[in-house]
Amino acid sequence: MESVVSELEGTLLKDPEAFSYFMLIAFEASGLIRFTLLLLLWPVIRLLEIFGHEDDGLKLTIFVATVGVPFTEIEAVARAVLPKFYLDDINMEAWKVFNSYDKRVVVTKMPRTMVEMFVKEHLRADEVIGSELSVNRFGFATGFVKDGFGSIHKSVARLFEDEQPSLGLGRIKCGGSGSLFLSLCKEECHPPFINTNKENKNHMIIRPLPVIFHDGRLAKRPMPSTALLILLWIPFGIILAAIRISVGLILPMWAIRHIAPLFGGRVIVKGNPPPPASASSSGVLFVCTHRTLLDPVVLSTVLLRRIPAVTYSISRLSEILSPIPTVRLTRIREVDARKIKRELEKGDLVVCPEGTTCREPFLLRFSALFAELTDRIVPVAMNYRVGFFHATTARGWKGLDPIFFFMNPRPIYEVTFLNQLPVEATCSSGKSPHDVANYVQRILGATLGFECTNFTRKDKYRVLAGNDGIVSQTSANPVLGFVNMFKKLAASFIIH
Repeated sequence: MESVVSELEGTLLKDPEAFSYFMLIAFEASGLIRFTLLLLLWPVIRLLEIFGHEDDGLKLTIFVATVGVPFTEIEAVARAVLPKFYLDDINMEAWKVFNSYDKRVVVTKMPRTMVEMFVKEHLRADEVIGSELSVNRFGFATGFVKDGFGSIHKSVARLFEDEQPSLGLGRIKCGGSGSLFLSLCKEECHPPFINTNKENKNHMIIRPLPVIFHDGRLAKRPMPSTALLILLWIPFGIILAAIRISVGLILPMWAIRHIAPLFGGRVIVKGNPPPPASASSSGVLFVCTHRTLLDPVVLSTVLLRRIPAVTYSISRLSEILSPIPTVRLTRIREVDARKIKRELEKGDLVVCPEGTTCREPFLLRFSALFAELTDRIVPVAMNYRVGFFHATTARGWKGLDPIFFFMNPRPIYEVTFLNQLPVEATCSSGKSPHDVANYVQRILGATLGFECTNFTRKDKYRVLAGNDGIVSQTSANPVLGFVNMFKKLAASFIIH
């Protein structure tokens, strides 16, 4: 069996520095104070790396980022937040070489819990060798690692026993101990990486499994300069968000689009929206992709009228701040159907059949309920761009979602109106509600360049938060969520 052992930092990941990932742990698992403290210590950490022992800077980073943090929180951030940023930094050439071997082992100096889920599920590694965080009997990280970093070489030797790994991937380090495992391998390979293995049994797999679900507020990886910029911006962002929200609540709809650019916001409109429903006809059902809680609000702003939106499981604060009427659903099919029909008799209505937001260029499975209730269906492709903060969360407080969106320097929304579905594409022509829902999903996905999936709201919350998205369930098993998700994802890759 051909085997490969690869360094993570600087090899499978382009960036050799792990500091930004600990900044994410500090921000998402603890908060702004720890995030600020770690950034303030960055010059000291750099000096220790340059003039001190090789691993002194890393030890200080781990201590400040994790001491006193519940270990479950660190695991949650590693599961829900870090994979997206790891994947963005993947060295594809190194990964192709890594993926061409039968047995794949990843070596890292980061705590194993920070990388294990990502490298096993997305990079298809078989084993992960890294440092182990020390945890006290109350479940809090002590900030120290067990056995230090020198045990990595021994762990690799123990894993392979008398066998030599076929190939070692890693950087050349003068006088360092980080890549000592390379001496255990039959061959060594350093940058640049070229895939020379002709017998690639996984030749059909050309990229790592994508990250579909992720959480956390930060939209950019907090490198020291980026983190400093975010910290300096936050006070101004809070003031700006308060002004933007106040403007949206006070001014009439026709004025918001003219005032928003003055405060840095922008809405891009494509396609031709339909006219308002007449008194003699039922309303139009706008079927939107779901990017943030503000999708229906932005749509109403574009249409210059306050269109009610159906909602489920949003915070009371979001309902209070909403400048449009909201219709809270129950997830009881018959009850929700009656509510939607009643609203359509009054006029137009907005629905997001994905049932939850998705940040990445994927669409979740559409609920078919909307297709049963009306034939006047107008698909609307919604998308957004932000600079610093995401406006969605699965693990945090949803009431802050609109605030974080408006804290961005230049938030941009894109609204694309598609043509109303022809009668032959609706249930009136004999099509099943599921066929109609899948068709709408496909045309919206094609418009945005997104990939359609069969994942649901429950899949998202089981992966990110360990519950089904309805109530907090501490007994839920997030590992089971991962297993089910990746089974479905792997199956979809085989099908396509």
